[in-house]
Amino acid sequence: MSVIVYQTFVVKLEKFKEAIENLREIKKYRMENFNHKVDILTPISGNDHTYALLSTYDGLAEMEWQNKKMFDDEGYLELIGPFFLENIVEGSMHTQIYRTLSDKKVNDKKGDK
Repeated sequence: MSVIVYQTFVVKLEKFKEAIENLREIKKYRMENFNHKVDILTPISGNDHTYALLSTYDGLAEMEWQNKKMFDDEGYLELIGPFFLENIVEGSMHTQIYRTLSDKKVNDKKGDK
């Protein structure tokens, strides 16, 4: 089962351009250096400056392992620290973790329905 981390935050209006550039750098760095998929979600409706990172991992253990690796990586810390301190409205970050529901198994035996 995959684990999906959905992390929303509000970008400071005066830091909009820098925030978008930093988000792209963070996504690129994570995709190149760690074993998970990252998407940047931009608003179509709702609050105009609320953005999200959507990260997909192979499972809960993989999420834990990749997060440990990320926060032990100086290059990543140099990107993420200033991004959240300078570009995001304080107190606006919200993180949710989901796991995908596995498909129902079909019994192949004759007579079983």
